[in-house]
Amino acid sequence: MKVFVIGAGGNVGCLAVEKLVAAGHQVMAGVHREAQVADFKQQGVAAEIFDLLGQPEEMAKQLEGYDAIVFSAGSGGKTGSDMTILVDLDGAVKSMQAAEIAGVKRYVMVSAIFAEDRTKWISIKPYYAAKFYADEWLRHRTALDYTILEPGALTFEPGTGQVTTKIPEEGGSISRTDVAAAIVASLQQDKTIGKVIPLIQGDTPVEQALQEI
Repeated sequence: MKVFVIGAGGNVGCLAVEKLVAAGHQVMAGVHREAQVADFKQQGVAAEIFDLLGQPEEMAKQLEGYDAIVFSAGSGGKTGSDMTILVDLDGAVKSMQAAEIAGVKRYVMVSAIFAEDRTKWISIKPYYAAKFYADEWLRHRTALDYTILEPGALTFEPGTGQVTTKIPEEGGSISRTDVAAAIVASLQQDKTIGKVIPLIQGDTPVEQALQEI
């Protein structure tokens, strides 16, 4: 499968690229800095600048010919709420529009646990609002074959390869490595199409957990 990873320079995106390549997929790492392009190319991975502040029509030219898109981009904690809206929300929506222009049907969104439930937006509310509306657009304003992954609090712990989609009221955490594994597994399982899948660390192998949703 030819996969374009938007936000490949981020922690989850970088791990997703690594795991997708290991699984035998042909991957393009979409990043926002030239230094990141060079880093990926040194690893033998194709990479190019993908500007989420650009227009959908321009993005679409880069997405033509791909089988799937993974969106794992974010403005990051060092920017203000304005960039959260422009990247995490509008950038995400524009990438969906670009996918449809380019004829790419499969789209995996990395969102956040409880993004759909405003009563649980305890902190970083602009980020959750961006995720809420981007996910709503993906579900109700596109014809894409989407999967929305909603990981809990992200950790740098080593991946266990085991998760659960049964989330307690208080939520939970998950290794970034296991989120990346879920991205790969979701692309390889058509059963995940049209699903919103919460994820935290658990005791079920990633592939099995996604099969049981």
